[in-house]
Amino acid sequence: MKIAATILLLVTSNIFMTFAWYGHLKMKEFKWFESLPLVVVVLISWGIALFEYFFQVPANRIGFRENGGPFTLLQLKVIQEVITLVVFTAFSLFLFKNETFRWNHLLGFIFLILAVYFIFKK
Repeated sequence: MKIAATILLLVTSNIFMTFAWYGHLKMKEFKWFESLPLVVVVLISWGIALFEYFFQVPANRIGFRENGGPFTLLQLKVIQEVITLVVFTAFSLFLFKNETFRWNHLLGFIFLILAVYFIFKK
């Protein structure tokens, strides 16, 4: 239960994070958004990122071994990074049609999966 909750919260957190960090690049296609000053765009992104923390912090608290969770701090970080790349890849491929997923990206993901394997190996 704590494993699933941690991963689901991390995925949700990363969806918000990805929109906060990169969503403004897509939103500039809208005339009303394009004319906003940078400081307003930053504040909008910051507001979106606030919701990321509503999921990220509980995920880490639930998942951290010293709080009764199943994961060490290093394991939590590696899980979060892999989730971040998966969410970002989906985001970029679905919303930015000019982005392509190439063999070197796949190879990099394979290495990340290997990193997860080695981090979890006893």
